[in-house]
Amino acid sequence: MNLHNRTVRQDVRELGALLGDVLEAQTSTEAFETVEELRTNAIGYRKGDVESRQELYDVLGRLRSGDESVVARAFTTYFELINLAEERERVRAVRRGSQDGTLDDSLVDTVAALVEDDADPDTVQRVLDDVLVEPTFTAHPTEARRKTVKSKLRSIAADLETLDERRLTDQEREQTWHEVDAEVTSLWQTAQVRNRRPEPTDEARNVQWYLENTLFDVTGEVYSELEDIVSEAYGDEVRVPKLFEFRSWAGSDRDGNPYVTVDVTEETLERQRSVVLDRYRNALKRLSGVLSQDGSRIDVGPAFEQSLEADRERLPATAEEATTRYPDEPYRQKLKLMRERLERVEDVRPDGYDDAAELAADLDVIAQSLKLNGAERVVSAYVEPLVRQVDTFGFSLASLDLRDHREKHTSAIAEALAVEGIEYRSMGEDERVELLTEAVLQEQPVLDLDDLEQFSDGTARVLRRFRKLGDWQHEYGASAIDTYAISMTDEPSHVLEVLFLADQAGVVSLPDHCGIDIVPLLETEYALNGARRIMGTLFENEAYSQALSARNGLQEIMLGYSDSNKENGFLAANWDLYKNQRRLADITDEHDVEMRLFHGRGGSISRGGGPMNQAMLALPNETVSGQIKFTEQGEAIAEKYANPRIAERNLEQMLDAQIRSRYEALREPKEHVPDEWADAMDTMSTAAREEYRDLLETDGFVSYFEQATPITVIEELNLGSRPASRSGERTVEDLRAIPWVFSWTQSRCILPGWYALATGLNAYLDDGGDEETLREMYDEWPFFRTTLDNAALSLARTDLEIAAEYANLADASLRAEFFGRIEDEYDRATELVRSVSERDSLLKREWLGESLRRRNPYVDPLNLLQTHLLSQTHRTTEEERTLRLTVKGIAAGMKNTG
Repeated sequence: MNLHNRTVRQDVRELGALLGDVLEAQTSTEAFETVEELRTNAIGYRKGDVESRQELYDVLGRLRSGDESVVARAFTTYFELINLAEERERVRAVRRGSQDGTLDDSLVDTVAALVEDDADPDTVQRVLDDVLVEPTFTAHPTEARRKTVKSKLRSIAADLETLDERRLTDQEREQTWHEVDAEVTSLWQTAQVRNRRPEPTDEARNVQWYLENTLFDVTGEVYSELEDIVSEAYGDEVRVPKLFEFRSWAGSDRDGNPYVTVDVTEETLERQRSVVLDRYRNALKRLSGVLSQDGSRIDVGPAFEQSLEADRERLPATAEEATTRYPDEPYRQKLKLMRERLERVEDVRPDGYDDAAELAADLDVIAQSLKLNGAERVVSAYVEPLVRQVDTFGFSLASLDLRDHREKHTSAIAEALAVEGIEYRSMGEDERVELLTEAVLQEQPVLDLDDLEQFSDGTARVLRRFRKLGDWQHEYGASAIDTYAISMTDEPSHVLEVLFLADQAGVVSLPDHCGIDIVPLLETEYALNGARRIMGTLFENEAYSQALSARNGLQEIMLGYSDSNKENGFLAANWDLYKNQRRLADITDEHDVEMRLFHGRGGSISRGGGPMNQAMLALPNETVSGQIKFTEQGEAIAEKYANPRIAERNLEQMLDAQIRSRYEALREPKEHVPDEWADAMDTMSTAAREEYRDLLETDGFVSYFEQATPITVIEELNLGSRPASRSGERTVEDLRAIPWVFSWTQSRCILPGWYALATGLNAYLDDGGDEETLREMYDEWPFFRTTLDNAALSLARTDLEIAAEYANLADASLRAEFFGRIEDEYDRATELVRSVSERDSLLKREWLGESLRRRNPYVDPLNLLQTHLLSQTHRTTEEERTLRLTVKGIAAGMKNTG
């Protein structure tokens, strides 16, 4: 069966031609011909038909300022459209694979693997009961596109879907393409570059869009699919429990962002609740259209009658209206009353639902009544998906995690305690732990959080946040905001400080109640290697152990991929993270604590990105408790969740990986890693770390980085509400991981994703190791295979010929010092990765190679234009705007920022 009317080549060709028509109509024939000349020369050079890029340089050198802007806009818009074409091709691949049963990582395969391994129903039930997947959306500033631009692109994507999947008449097809033409014209006339920095509320709304418009619907579809597959394999012996929970940092993450205030967090909580309640009201309205059963012809059962009568007594005026409007239609009467109760959740009037569990209970009453009347199909098609939505999204849409830097808490406590005559700053670590423990355990509060005028602004901000936390939990539900992550946690006292502040605010009352999960974020080498010191001290601490017990013995620990990579380099950071995950598993096992790892992954390889299902399958068995949490951020959110079918596919792959991993962990609780492999990794990572640190610490490297990448431009872009560096200092250590990676990606030298890999591998070989052992590690050890494959992706996306253009911008002495060193490491890494993986190409997936070949000739003119503009000592306002636009275009072409 032919599922589609178009191909990716047709989409690319026709969208490109349409853009050319729009370009010529909106500018001039001369501008169109200039862009065409750049395009054909770039393609000719990549194909080998042209010997050099000199003609490209000549064309760019002749451009006037206005022409440069047109070129930048043309290639940027091209990539925006081609990204839609490739997204459509991904959807085609998913639909074809689903239809013919060849889709990898599908839920069909998941359950088939369990059946093939003779997993009994009890084991399967335990696996499913253990699994909870928690994608956590952040507001990190890596999304280079404006919301307005994204909206227009989604409109074009919808038209492409119509053309591809529907049978249309010639007139309908022509009309749809006319709409695409109009939208592309509007896109051309729309400003690509933001004229203001987005505010935290903008970022929160962006995250909410994906939750409300995509995930709210597709999550239920994933549940329905899994339930059907499990039922077919295991009948009624296995039930599908809650498997997903969505969380967000947008509007609540304060680390380095002074613009996230208590008002922003409160507005986020309020808006998210309004959004999800509105979705439920609409769903109940649609359900009312279905449940039109005649009460005189069915027996709704005593449970339903009792529930309906309780609502009638609770809301007599609404009940009278419902009876008048729906005589002899009991389900519609009930649904009318349920909608009224939802209305009153945000109302001053009483008798609204207290929480989502009450709404779910009412839906269950309806479901059981329908089943009594033989309407199981109605239940499975209409009621159960809504129950799943209520179970997943609650009344909060996504639970918020609070986060701040550890130093903010330390400073606030030091200032507040100084008023009480306690010199906290001068105390050692053991003294701080002792003081905080005693303060939490005593009944009387130490601080007066109602009197904040005596404190500095920074301290008042921290104390006010904790004071408001209790109010938020009371108003929006305890689960709406129940986690607090601490950036740069290095000591046990950093965790106890948050426990102390929560205790002073009444959110904690030991031993019976602890209203928050306190999550240390381990991201420095010192913290990761000190995991036993930090967590062991906490687990043995009297106050913290009581808090942990009140949270059902579950400890969430966050691992920072971004800063650990920036500090230690790709290979060493990955090995440190792997070892310390196992170490944390040992520590929690020793203390009989259940661990949930929170993986702070970014979108790029160097920040923990890459295929999520492969990353989940590569985790050490000891760490796979079933529950897993990970960040989703920047352009990766749009790539994964903007299109409903791709969003569903991502959720399916995550679930497949987590079910398989948990099942394997039950069979083999401790992953066997041969000593020879671990020793090899120790040798490699030590050498790689030394080489990476030596590069960063060599005199002049920071200057080279500033001159050979567009970091100064990126810092000025209105990407997010958070500043690019923590303190404004110009050091690699102070610079945030996102602009660090973004800058190298723009210059096509994705150094953070592979630098020092060759040094590490060669150190092992020089120490007596052999490539055959490396190949064995690659074939049999998911961690090593995933690490090398991810490095290969970064190597494949690197183009040192373009990177050389950026290196030429640096002082000659700096270029001589650093570029040759980087080039040599790249060449050796490329050769070694190919040899170890036994592939001719760096890439495992041919479609990715095809995508890169399609994109590279179109990114090249933007890179060369960017280097041309960067070389100017004085730029006009229009040239500055064009320079920023090249950043957007290259990000779209590389499909990655930071």
